[in-house]
Amino acid sequence: MSRFRGPRAKIVRRLGELPGFTQKQSKKSNRPGQHGAKDTKLSAYGVRLQEKQKLRYNYGVTERQLLNYVRKARRKKGSTGDIILQLLEMRLDNIVYRLGFAPTIFAARQLVNHGHILVNGRIVNIPSYECRASDKIQAQITLSNHPNIPNHLTRKMDENFGQVNNIVDRSSIPIKINELLVVEYYSRKA
Repeated sequence: MSRFRGPRAKIVRRLGELPGFTQKQSKKSNRPGQHGAKDTKLSAYGVRLQEKQKLRYNYGVTERQLLNYVRKARRKKGSTGDIILQLLEMRLDNIVYRLGFAPTIFAARQLVNHGHILVNGRIVNIPSYECRASDKIQAQITLSNHPNIPNHLTRKMDENFGQVNNIVDRSSIPIKINELLVVEYYSRKA
C-alpha cells in the first residue's frame, strides 16, 4: 500500500492531533466506528502500534520507509527515538511544510514531486531527500505563509526562500508522540 488516501478526519479522531496530516477539525470527539463511544483500554502492543501509526500518518511515509528509518537510526550513535524523529523532520517534504510553503506535508510532497522546489539552486523532485544544515530551499511559485517557523529554519517571506540552519532538536517538533514506544514496536522487526 502506498500513501493514505482515505478519510483524514477519521484518522485524526482515532490517533489525536496530527499537525502535518490535515488542517481539518472533526466535529465529533469520540473515536470512529460503531463502538467508538466506548472507552476501551488498549493493550501494550496496541499503545505501541498507535504511536507508530501517528508517526506514519503524520509524515506520510510507508511502513517500509519507516522501518528503514528505524534501521538507519539504530546504526547512528545517540538515542534511537530522537534520531528517527530527526531523520523524518529533515525530509525535504517536511522542511517545505515547516517553512510554510504548503498547508500540509502531503501538499508539500506534491510541490516537491512536481518540481517546484529548488535545493541549493537545483530542482529536487524526491520528497524523501534528506536535507542537511546550510541547505537553501526555494519555492518557484508563490505559496502560503506559515506563522510558526521552527528554530532550525529561517525564511525570507518576500522571496519564497528558506534555509536549514542546523539539525532539528526534539523541543521544536510539534507532534505529541512517545518515540520510545515506536522503538519498542520495531525492536522485534529491525
